[in-house]
Amino acid sequence: MDTLADSHADTGTADGTHPGKGHNAPTLTEADARHVLHAWADLSTLGEEGALVVNEAKGVRVRDREGKSYLDAIGGMWCMTVGYGNEELAEAIGNQARKMAYYTPFGDVTSAPAARLSQKLAELAPGDLNRVHFTTGGSTAVESAVRIAHYHFSAQGQPEKRHVLSRVNAYHGGTYLAQSLSGKAADRTHFHYESDFVHHLSSPGHDPDRSSLSARERLAELTAEMEAKIAELGPENIACFIAEPILASGGVLTPPEGYQKATWEICRKHGILYISDEVVTGFGRLGHFFASEARFGIQPDMIVTAKGITSGYQPLGAVIISDRIMEAMSQAAPEDKPVFSNGFTYSGHPVACAAALKNIEIMEREGICAHVREIGPYFNERLRALRDLPIVYTVRGDHLMACVECWTGEAPGPNAANMALAARVDAYCQEAGLLVRPYENLAILSPPLVVTRADVDEIIDILSDALIRAGEDLKAGRL
Repeated sequence: MDTLADSHADTGTADGTHPGKGHNAPTLTEADARHVLHAWADLSTLGEEGALVVNEAKGVRVRDREGKSYLDAIGGMWCMTVGYGNEELAEAIGNQARKMAYYTPFGDVTSAPAARLSQKLAELAPGDLNRVHFTTGGSTAVESAVRIAHYHFSAQGQPEKRHVLSRVNAYHGGTYLAQSLSGKAADRTHFHYESDFVHHLSSPGHDPDRSSLSARERLAELTAEMEAKIAELGPENIACFIAEPILASGGVLTPPEGYQKATWEICRKHGILYISDEVVTGFGRLGHFFASEARFGIQPDMIVTAKGITSGYQPLGAVIISDRIMEAMSQAAPEDKPVFSNGFTYSGHPVACAAALKNIEIMEREGICAHVREIGPYFNERLRALRDLPIVYTVRGDHLMACVECWTGEAPGPNAANMALAARVDAYCQEAGLLVRPYENLAILSPPLVVTRADVDEIIDILSDALIRAGEDLKAGRL
């Protein structure tokens, strides 16, 4: 992140060194700059700037090495549900690690936490989604879901049903296939991507404040395009459609009302599996453990989950699969090779599963989802008041996922001028003790689900001031 004041230095020992390393040992910031390749690193400045060294966290706040406190309006990375430093969660993790830290999940071996968590997820998931395939995170869960779709059809003598529909601006993860499914232009660089069987429909975002189309007109446009693409490829060649209910990392893009159900019905009509990517929208961020049915009235063939499943305390992902899909796969498995050859060394990791079980217990006991349904509208109401500021192009979101889009007043979108303006907003926020997620010309917000009204007020007050100051810089030619 950009910063206006250097609060990143690692203090180490009293003389600025680290024990046992000598007087010329680098600080943590220097070591990071020299040795760590960060996710989504800016390679043009590699090694020139050190990262913010976050050292402690409690509730909705984190603290850097110098002791400066920040309200974390990012929620880690969309994943913080019950807040940082929860002693119950930490104790559950420690207890399981002491009892049994790990054992192989392959074949006919399981652990008590994995078995109990699979049962709990089946209870929380809609319809007949009763079978759980554990992974290491959202990316591997997405990859596994598509492989399951491929296996499902191939085992039934339809190997040609392998094409996958996704959307522009979607984000589904960082593995080869998950990145290929993602549709964010900014992420496409010198890597290779699967283009033979992956197809991207238009971005489904609809902003009623800026669009010339009504929600009904936009929905008709999107569904017509989907039907046309299915006709072009042939439904007999399409395995699945994968969709975030609300596009998160692509810019908190909300489709027009009825879009989720309309696309689900199109998939049902054409025999295409529907994969709901709830890595972000699941586990309370929209006020429900899963939003697919509770918010959008659909029962997907598979739900992908991760992030909030453990409140970020441990890495874990899962694909929750319908009984119909599993029964068809089981019955059609080849006699000479009936093995489902997909999984990971850390699938169903007992410590991670113990964390997820305790996280769900805390969320249910403390009514976290109900709290989000109460605080979410207030959060968005206060955010939307920022639309009156000159450098705010629009504000969009749903409950505790939202963003503010910045612009100079000329061409909207992620051009150099608008991105520089958003970076200045981010810098002023950080200076004032607020962490937002800068992406292109956006300030993205996804605070921990335990955020209070007072926290919301602090977020909006700091962000408002940062937007005003950045606007003044723009007007004075300081950008």
